[in-house]
Amino acid sequence: MHPPLTVAEAAEHLGLSADTLRYYERDGLLLSPVGRAANGHRRYTADDLRWITLVTRLRSTGMAIRDVRRYADLVRAGGGNERERLALLQEHRAKVLAQLAEVQAHLGAIDHKIGIYTDAVEGRPLAG
Repeated sequence: MHPPLTVAEAAEHLGLSADTLRYYERDGLLLSPVGRAANGHRRYTADDLRWITLVTRLRSTGMAIRDVRRYADLVRAGGGNERERLALLQEHRAKVLAQLAEVQAHLGAIDHKIGIYTDAVEGRPLAG
């Protein structure tokens, strides 16, 4: 196991700002309080980093902070609430799939236009 990381090291490792890490901690999105060194500075463990990576992925896919917090609350509560966790993640997955389908439709329109202009650049007649 690697030694715990400072907030700056953890932020760099995760591609986040130190302010974001502090916000996640302050807003109840972490599973447990971040450890502290003797001088009181935060020290992030591998488990902290894995959890923050999940939180970042949930946020990056559009999960609302309140839902991330709810998920963290459920995980912190321990076993017995797996159905709730599953339902929350399945609902989020459905939203992500809908967003993905919309983006794929937009990409299809862009690809169509690229094809038109590629034909024009290569000397074929412009269709639209």
